[in-house]
Amino acid sequence: MSMGSFSDSNDDDFNPEINTTPLVDVMLVLLIIFIITIPVINHTVKVDLPQAVNQPNETKPDNINLAIDAQGKVFWNADQIDMEQLKLRIAEAAKHAPQPELHLRAERTTQYETVAQVMAAAQSGGLTKIGFITDPNAK
Repeated sequence: MSMGSFSDSNDDDFNPEINTTPLVDVMLVLLIIFIITIPVINHTVKVDLPQAVNQPNETKPDNINLAIDAQGKVFWNADQIDMEQLKLRIAEAAKHAPQPELHLRAERTTQYETVAQVMAAAQSGGLTKIGFITDPNAK
């Protein structure tokens, strides 16, 4: 059973069948173009990027400047206080979050016993950060 025209006349007559060969050729060309271009589109340069961590800014509390003179007087940020007031202020400062640092200054001729009492009061009051301030140029 052969396919032919409805009339048995010349081959120049109208042919009602669709010629799919050009359509297949165009589709194959498009397929090749997509196969070639898709890896190029997805190709990226691998770079080792830095990692960043976002942390909220934590404000530092004011430092407590605690000075002891040669006579054993204790000064809390330039205000003279006695040992009972010192213990109360240390307990109050220890409740803050984050805790302030205690900067301890003592004169050279201050008795060690007074310094030890202040350090014991700071430890028993709950302060965990104690720093000693010295003068490297003093002779």
